[in-house]
Amino acid sequence: MENRLSLLDQIRSIAQHGLHYANDPYDRDRYEMLLTLASKEYSEIVEIKESIIKDKFLKELGHVTPKVGVNGVIFSEDRKILLECRADDGTWGIIGGWCEAGESPQESLKREFLEETGLTVKVNELIDIFTRKPGDLGQPHTSYHPLFACEIMEGKMQKSFESLELKFFHLNEVKNWHGDHYEMAKRAYESSIINGEII
Repeated sequence: MENRLSLLDQIRSIAQHGLHYANDPYDRDRYEMLLTLASKEYSEIVEIKESIIKDKFLKELGHVTPKVGVNGVIFSEDRKILLECRADDGTWGIIGGWCEAGESPQESLKREFLEETGLTVKVNELIDIFTRKPGDLGQPHTSYHPLFACEIMEGKMQKSFESLELKFFHLNEVKNWHGDHYEMAKRAYESSIINGEII
């Protein structure tokens, strides 16, 4: 399965590059066919509609690189971690989201915290970088997810439309984690980085 997904990722990349750079209509037809074939295979593997996958690929024409998402952990004094109950699937996860063009990872994370929690945060040490490959968590692409230690600077905590609830938890109190966020939270605890200080 892993080899099949890796092959599809390469085919998809060739097709997207070709559609971005090719001018010859016959070449474009060939690249379009490659993208359709890759989307169909992805659809069967990850059980997402082919049209949805192909639409995502077409929106990402150009040199294909992994997507980047950022996440940040904030600990309370009693070693609880701030989590959000996500409105999209009802699971609990670490605050974060996709990076935007023109932003550094730290700037993206500050924006995500402000949007999702109403808090202005300071982004401190990089704890780790998590990698999701095609097929992981039902996604058709590769993505990197830097995880940072953060601290609250100001603001009153309030949820956005993306969250059902915001709450501090001990690691073992949460059962329904979003995606790989348990591994992220566990790694944050293991790193012993809280508010930018080794304890």
